[in-house]
Amino acid sequence: MNLKTEANNYVPPQTKNIADLDHVPVDVEIFEDTATSSDGEQFTYKYIVADGTRYRVPGIVLGGIKAILNKIPDCKSVMVQREGSGLQTRYFVMPYWPPVEKKVKNAKPN
Repeated sequence: MNLKTEANNYVPPQTKNIADLDHVPVDVEIFEDTATSSDGEQFTYKYIVADGTRYRVPGIVLGGIKAILNKIPDCKSVMVQREGSGLQTRYFVMPYWPPVEKKVKNAKPN
């Protein structure tokens, strides 16, 4: 393979955000890594892995999960919604329960 082909096939490593997931189990393993910002400064971040992809977990989201678990200790999963970007980013963390199939009593089959 030549340099041109390699360059055209190159996909830079990228960490997604936990808000990109539909929901997340609260017992998923969390990791920590170090990266370099565009300014050349190193920083540490926390992430989870889902389907082989890294998803960054901001500290404010961890605080939201902690608040939920204080009120609902048996919560199994959460949803994270992200609004805004950069310094204006806000996160909303909510408990997640899988949809329940509604059963209708006395329903006549077709």
